Amino acid sequence: MRVIVDRNRCIGAGLCVLSAENVFEHDEDGLTVLLAARPGEAQYAAVREAVALCPSGALTLSEEGAPPPPE
Repeated sequence: MRVIVDRNRCIGAGLCVLSAENVFEHDEDGLTVLLAARPGEAQYAAVREAVALCPSGALTLSEEGAPPPPE
């Protein structure tokens, strides 16, 4: 899994940081900074939640090479 942040779309809502604090943080302008573009498998659920909760759609995932989500 690879995480992509479009800082031009980011509104600084902070839901990504609350969902996956080991993957995202905010800079001094309040915009999302990516700490891990390829998070470990243990972070997958939290990252997917962050992407789903992002109100501006600034977060996207590339699932290439990632194992399928659990059923």
